[in-house]
Amino acid sequence: MSFSGSYQASDVSFLLKPLPLQGFVDVAEKEYLIQSGQRHYSEMLSPESLPSAKYLSVFEQACVANLGRMAADCLALAGLIAARRTGPVTLVSLARAGTPVGVVLNRLLPAVFGRASSHYSVSIIRDRGIDQVALEHILAQGHAPESIVFIDGWTGKGVISRELAGAVAEFNLRRGTAIDGGLYVLSDLAGTAACAASCDDYLIPSSILNATVSGLISRSILNEAIGPDDFHGCVYYEQFAAHDQSRSFADSLAAQALALADRPRPAAAPSDKEQAAAVSRAYMLAALAQHGINDVNMVKPGIGEATRVLLRRTPRLLIVRDAGAPEVAHLLLLAQEKNVPMVQDRALPYHAVSLIRSALDG
Repeated sequence: MSFSGSYQASDVSFLLKPLPLQGFVDVAEKEYLIQSGQRHYSEMLSPESLPSAKYLSVFEQACVANLGRMAADCLALAGLIAARRTGPVTLVSLARAGTPVGVVLNRLLPAVFGRASSHYSVSIIRDRGIDQVALEHILAQGHAPESIVFIDGWTGKGVISRELAGAVAEFNLRRGTAIDGGLYVLSDLAGTAACAASCDDYLIPSSILNATVSGLISRSILNEAIGPDDFHGCVYYEQFAAHDQSRSFADSLAAQALALADRPRPAAAPSDKEQAAAVSRAYMLAALAQHGINDVNMVKPGIGEATRVLLRRTPRLLIVRDAGAPEVAHLLLLAQEKNVPMVQDRALPYHAVSLIRSALDG
């Protein structure tokens, strides 16, 4: 059964199974279990905490500086979707980073482009694929397979876009459908999305927060609590309701996008995507060699991915291109709060990169 988290029911249907608020694993233990191969990251969840007042202030400053850019990109992405789909559109955002974007696109498509739309948010997990039960549910609601558009906030290394393409191809083969497994994003740093508003590494404000900007839901979970006919799981942080930003953020974002509706909406050109892909490949090779890393999953390029590491993993190092840039202010604050070393690298092709600490050394 779907639910809408802390959003309005008309904004999104989360195809996730709410799980009890228990069984949390602390970050250090989770990291060891993941890196030692004893558990998959999707099987465990570390508890989230509310942002500090100082960190929340940085989020508010990020909104002042970049909400307009994010709104313009949402509008551009909505236009690209309208141009590439006929009839009603079925938005399927990837929880959680894709959810706020999907909420806004679901408002823009009918308001600006005259296109009926529905919005579901589903789980996708690296090495486990997209939630097949959720996809079956969407089709069972009568949505045409060709109407489905997968939405996320950004690409980092392109892992999720590749996971999505492979999982949807398997689903199509099994079901005889022709769902487009391409990913639509605001910012395609890896050059692996099917469609993007931009390829720039800029501060997408919703990347700064966790549950309190994503409908109060956790990262998705796939463990022994999920049966074969269940959606992937999540925890609903109802206790954070008084601090929730989800609706107000979406409302502000949609309002700014609607105010821009009469302006031209340029999107990322194919050459931008090719360049982004080349930069991504070159940087990953260089980073692995420079830092003595064998596992690409330990390197997280771009503001969004770097933020995730500092919020919910065990960081080894934060690398920034310009320590004085407002785009990385929240990262410097998190690094300071968690005693994570920071270095500045003027040659960095992104605003920031986070490295994950090995839990197996020593």
